[in-house]
Amino acid sequence: MVSCEVKKLLLRSLIKRSFDTFVSKLNLDPSAFRRIFFNANYPLPDQLQEITKLYIEKCKEDWLTHSLYNKALIALVLQRNGEKNTAKQITDALTEQAVIKEENGMYWKSNKNGWYWYQSAIECQALLIETFSEVDGDLNKVNQLKQWLLKKKQTNKWPSTKATTEAIYALLMHGNNSLALDENTQITIGDKKISNDKLEKVQKEAGTGYFKLNWKKEEIDSSMAKVKVSNQGKITGFGGVYWQYFEDLDKISDSDQGELQVQKSMYIKKTTDEGEVLEPITAETPVKVGDLINVRLVIETKNDLEFIHLKDLRAAGMEPLDVLSGYKWQDDLGYYQSTKDVASHFFFELLPKGRYVFEYELRANNKGNFSNGNASIQSMYAPEFTGHSKGNRISIHESE
Repeated sequence: MVSCEVKKLLLRSLIKRSFDTFVSKLNLDPSAFRRIFFNANYPLPDQLQEITKLYIEKCKEDWLTHSLYNKALIALVLQRNGEKNTAKQITDALTEQAVIKEENGMYWKSNKNGWYWYQSAIECQALLIETFSEVDGDLNKVNQLKQWLLKKKQTNKWPSTKATTEAIYALLMHGNNSLALDENTQITIGDKKISNDKLEKVQKEAGTGYFKLNWKKEEIDSSMAKVKVSNQGKITGFGGVYWQYFEDLDKISDSDQGELQVQKSMYIKKTTDEGEVLEPITAETPVKVGDLINVRLVIETKNDLEFIHLKDLRAAGMEPLDVLSGYKWQDDLGYYQSTKDVASHFFFELLPKGRYVFEYELRANNKGNFSNGNASIQSMYAPEFTGHSKGNRISIHESE
């Protein structure tokens, strides 16, 4: 007969070995996080207390080896189980690893989408907001974390219903009231503040406070070129100012500032004994009817963007070789190309941060002197993110 004490020792050893094997193969089990919400009303039975203690000790020992998302989960589990010192150590370590910028707030470079359940950038940031609010308690950090979440929404979609609910919960339940619509934004056009009677006619959007103002032609003068927006409140906001005007395409120069930039160059594609060569189009190398033209577009973005539209105008004396619309892949960039009479359009569902070069071909089919237009790129839902290349003219001569 085996005594009760021996049975307890065997059971304890079996539980520990099973637990160690479980933790070594898996990341932090989300059920451990869910269980802590019910500890007050539904305490753990005595027989599970020992397993819980083993779990807590394992988390205290191994939290450094876990992902960003799991570190936030572990910090909350430890905080709500009385291990406040270790939980604070985790948030302090996360603070040291974070990137803090005035425009983008507080975030982590490692927080990117992936294939695993704990690799969702939006959900991870939302959880980190809850963690820092409860464990660290620094309201400034919480608001900086919320700032990144809002900036991410400016040019990107929340990818799922789960991510959306997590983000909304984090924004509304922690830090400052993100729905407060106090009159804390002051807008000055030239040397005059926008009058209250003009603002009173504008219906602000519920929840976000979004509004849009327009001026008639007779209300506009040169002093309005200077626009100043000051936020007197503690809630992050963003907006845009748009100038719409007419100008000759040939006089447009490259835009060299902003989140998005595009450059356009054109080459004559020739076949030689050494293979295919590209000659830049200049006065010394004029285009002739029948020449194959290579159009090269260089795109540069400083942030991950979604839903981007690139429009490349085309000289009237040229025709595209590829006239069928469809999805394409080039230079590690997927896009949908649509060819129209005046321009070629490129639609990017996702444009990650970086520099991209891709090309397409035209055929010179009519002689004459033409405006070659320019290439312009813009976010479809945040039009303040835009850029354009310079415009120029191109001469096509009769072939010899």
